[in-house]
Amino acid sequence: MVSLSEFLMVAAVLFGLGIAGIILNRKNVIILLMSIELMLLAVNTNFIAFSYFQGNTIGEVFVFFILTVAAAEAAIGLAILVVLFRRLGSIEVEKLDKLKG
Repeated sequence: MVSLSEFLMVAAVLFGLGIAGIILNRKNVIILLMSIELMLLAVNTNFIAFSYFQGNTIGEVFVFFILTVAAAEAAIGLAILVVLFRRLGSIEVEKLDKLKG
């Protein structure tokens, strides 16, 4: 049987990898979006773990809402990324300043 602390350690490692991805790579928009998704998955892991060990399904319901928001965020982020690449020919974050209207 896996204990709650093991679930929380896995979630902490996932969240730390997401933070490290944001800190270490500030140029590529795709890696920034993937790092944000990794952090959201860490939060979902915490919700599922607490929900399971408390015998309550409210955490699982929150996970569905978070996954819905994450899917919308990914779709909008990728749409912005496509527009950025078509306009500037690059997906670097530093070139986002050129999109000011």
